[in-house]
Amino acid sequence: ISGIRRGTTTGAPLTLLIANRVSNIDSLKPIHRPRPGHADLAGMLKYGTIDARALSERASARETAARVAVGALAKEILRPFHILLCGFVTRIGALSCPVDASTSPAKLRRARDESIFYFPRPALDRRTRTLVDRARSRGTTLGGIVEIRAFGVPPGLGSSLQWEEKLDGAIARALLSVQTVKGVEFGLGFDYALRTGAETMDIIAFKGGRLRRFSNNCGGIEGGMSNGEPIVVRAVAKPIPTQKTPLPSVDMKLKKNVEAAYERSDICAVPALSVVAEAVVGFEIARAFLEKFGGDTFSETRCRYRQYGKQLERMTER
Repeated sequence: ISGIRRGTTTGAPLTLLIANRVSNIDSLKPIHRPRPGHADLAGMLKYGTIDARALSERASARETAARVAVGALAKEILRPFHILLCGFVTRIGALSCPVDASTSPAKLRRARDESIFYFPRPALDRRTRTLVDRARSRGTTLGGIVEIRAFGVPPGLGSSLQWEEKLDGAIARALLSVQTVKGVEFGLGFDYALRTGAETMDIIAFKGGRLRRFSNNCGGIEGGMSNGEPIVVRAVAKPIPTQKTPLPSVDMKLKKNVEAAYERSDICAVPALSVVAEAVVGFEIARAFLEKFGGDTFSETRCRYRQYGKQLERMTER
């Protein structure tokens, strides 16, 4: 609606309008039977109401449409600096799809886009469809895991000086604020607990006249700062709380045990989460990038970035 002239941002606030198919909340019936796992009951207790309708609508993942739109802009800011992101699905239910760390961003995105479930291995689609159809027939839902990789991120984004300036902290908060996400890990993540420090720390050495690392177990962030390796972060999604075969709950108006309310919902939102997760990670990286290099104009930012690149070359070449 505003902020763009002839395809270029003007510096004025960017505003977008995304229409919702259902716009008249007054026409929707009240929700007196909270759904386990949803915001319904916690919100009822917090705000002193027995009708969760307004809470349910605001807590809906529909609000992530705006975050995806803003994330798209953030990725456009990063693209001229060859910083590329790709979000994809690595697990739905019992089906998993680990991806080799050496896979290029172009190959990863191409494979992901060929899959209807956003797996980087389209051959899994048939088995995944069977899994989802089975869950639908049982009136239940499926969760999973998404992974986001950010390639070309320069070292030094974020800071170790203050807790709120740490890049991994900002990314983790952004991901955990997305509906359905219940856990986040970087690099090896929770597998660090199973190994020793000697096995897991990313070795540093000069090789071929340049500073190199020979693994990326930390997921591209050390001490709250990017280290020049790809940023690798995963988020786990719980199954959607709304069940077509309702779970036991209570009626807050009648004060009795009943089945939970049913609202229209998906069977599996994991592929959609990969899109949202890519957007919010892109936003946080773009914010950290502009905090370090940002100027009043794009050319000023580019000049600062190039100057920093020359500084890094002097420090890392032998």
